[in-house]
Amino acid sequence: MDPETTKLLRDTFLLAEDNNKMLHKIRNGQKWASVMRVMYWLIIIGISIGAFYFMQPYIAPLEKLLGNASSVFEQLNSAKSQSYDIQNMQR
Repeated sequence: MDPETTKLLRDTFLLAEDNNKMLHKIRNGQKWASVMRVMYWLIIIGISIGAFYFMQPYIAPLEKLLGNASSVFEQLNSAKSQSYDIQNMQR
């Protein structure tokens, strides 16, 4: 081979080698980004579950209160409909 072709081939090889190193670094960065994204969501989900676990003693009485209020409203609604029926019967 002539010297010009050899130089061109060597330059191409060095350029390909440099590109390969850069591509490996990019891929490595993508892997770490994926790992960090999974860790981020695991931390958020873990904190949410932990917060619910520690807030449960405060949430349970509120659930009972809302259940009682719901039954009271149903009783009031049925009493209202009964009184409406009684008023219609009297007419």
